[in-house]
Amino acid sequence: MPAPRLRMRVPAPAEAAAAGRRTERRREVLARSKGRATDGGAPHAHAAGTAGAGGEATNGRIPSRAARAPRRGFVSLVGAGPGDPELLTLRAARLLAEADACVYDHLVGDGVLALLRPDAERLYAGKERSNHTLPQEDINALLVRLAHEGKRVVRLKGGDPFVFGRGGEEAQSLAQAGVAFEIVPGVTAACGIAAATRIPLTHRDHAHTLTFVAGHLRDGTMNLDWPSLARPGQTLVVYMGLAGLPELCRQLVAHGRAPSTPAAVVQQGTLPTQRVVRATLATLHERVVAQGLKPPTLIVVGDVVALSESLFPAAVPAAGLALAAD
Repeated sequence: MPAPRLRMRVPAPAEAAAAGRRTERRREVLARSKGRATDGGAPHAHAAGTAGAGGEATNGRIPSRAARAPRRGFVSLVGAGPGDPELLTLRAARLLAEADACVYDHLVGDGVLALLRPDAERLYAGKERSNHTLPQEDINALLVRLAHEGKRVVRLKGGDPFVFGRGGEEAQSLAQAGVAFEIVPGVTAACGIAAATRIPLTHRDHAHTLTFVAGHLRDGTMNLDWPSLARPGQTLVVYMGLAGLPELCRQLVAHGRAPSTPAAVVQQGTLPTQRVVRATLATLHERVVAQGLKPPTLIVVGDVVALSESLFPAAVPAAGLALAAD
């Protein structure tokens, strides 16, 4: 049987030329593809997980426009509560742990600041009577600048931002500058200290009205609505009023409040160093001077103050509470 013969088809010259052109085109396409990969132009040629804009992983894809844009700053006006870190809200604690920068006040304690990230920027902007670290206008500008730098900013204030905390002024400044912000409420000093001293701010038998007032006006005077503040059947809470205590007591009595009206001054309320002086409008200033109380303090005036003693069982002393009474 004859051996099979191997047949080979020799392409015609025209076919060979066409095949050559196709091969050359493939080589050109491959060369261009490699060139774009070197220049960062071909997304599929990138290694997965390479860093994109802002150092974020792209996983081989072109980052979105949002990812390429710089991060917008955000300001949280946060109430730190009356002093005790355990009275801080959960939301406030979370924001502190996430913040890039914190601008904090004089009344914010170390226990609250300890919740900040170790690498967070800390900027003190505290105010004491006649001693302001930064004017309010500079604090407003600082918050705007930090936000424009793309930072998550916590503006930390004692008590509640909107209760004698100048939170409204700072919110106005942020809104005018186009900065995104939020308000995070805190336990205001009146409520926290009332609980710590067991002075019920309202009571059906003693007080149907509750009034909060700042102990001095923006110009430093104490030109308050005395006839309204002296009405019976209400509890009056005075923030930042220690320096004007003699005038406060005198004006309340002069406008009709009985000199025997119970009143109290609380120093460093809710903290282990809390001190309380209870007396009457006629004797309160004298007692406070004798005990040497200093700011920060809160003043409570009204019949409800007399109830606090009965709310402390004799066999269970209040932890960290020092009392001085008539």
